[in-house]
Amino acid sequence: MWETVGIPENEARVYEALIPLGHCTADVLSHRVDVTAARTTRALASLIQRGLVTRLPGRPVRYSAVEPALAGSVLIAKREHELRRLQQHLNKLDEAFHAETLANDPAEHIEVIRGAPKIWRTFVRVQRSARREVRAFDKPPYFVAAGEHGDEGPNLEERRSLEAGTIGYRVVYDQESVAVPGRLENIWEGIRRGERAKVGTSLPAKLVLCDDTMAIVSSAAEYHTGVAYLIHPSSLLDMTTALFEAVWARAVPLNRSGSTENQTSMSPLDRQLLGLLASGATDAVIARTFGWSVRTVQRHIHEHMQVVGVRTRFQLGMEAARRGWL
Repeated sequence: MWETVGIPENEARVYEALIPLGHCTADVLSHRVDVTAARTTRALASLIQRGLVTRLPGRPVRYSAVEPALAGSVLIAKREHELRRLQQHLNKLDEAFHAETLANDPAEHIEVIRGAPKIWRTFVRVQRSARREVRAFDKPPYFVAAGEHGDEGPNLEERRSLEAGTIGYRVVYDQESVAVPGRLENIWEGIRRGERAKVGTSLPAKLVLCDDTMAIVSSAAEYHTGVAYLIHPSSLLDMTTALFEAVWARAVPLNRSGSTENQTSMSPLDRQLLGLLASGATDAVIARTFGWSVRTVQRHIHEHMQVVGVRTRFQLGMEAARRGWL
């Protein structure tokens, strides 16, 4: 277990044996772990350098274990830092590898990725490779089940990047995405963390764009055959980028903000309802999203139409967007 953070087994035994003793000499500790005093002393010297053990003043020399939770958190943070540096180095090597491959064979501009686990790992790799911005079409079905990689499910890497505050995210969600039970709340959580989100109708495919350097694409039909395509710099990548921007320009924002009339008195549920209306969601989709009956949805819509003073649900959605309620 301790090898995970670079602590050899013999040093781990010495450290764990020292914890319940409070403080003791190397001789006492060597008897406890059944190791020679010389080896115990060397292990203690190494543990001091690692920050797990403290040498106490006075004679004879005694040693005390540093609080495990504190010592462990420092070791884990150091290892995470090393792993991030390794990941950055691997990303640079990967870019060099693909640049050389593409220069020799234009056909390598597109890689065929097969199998749901490998496709999921590639989606993650594309996001982790971003330096400035990730752009995405979010469309079910997903190659990873919700909860399989943490509560965020398909949004795990997005949440990590947003928390770090280093990568921007623009995501267009398909109407089917917001209709998945529990998905809308997950989307709102991403928006609260800084994601810019919109809703589109019948998105053409799943898509994740890493800056302008690569993209992974998969259609709903290809989900069932377990196939996705990794696109490297090329005219096809340029077309994919242009497609995203065109869809983004037409999609309906989910995260409008600003202090406007009646906004403070509107509940989060009302704003979600109006956001779905503005995106063109049907009564049935809204009912599934909130766990309501269709009749309840229609009643809520009618009440909002009366408050705003409009005649159609489309007018209600557009007026909500104009007033900044979304």
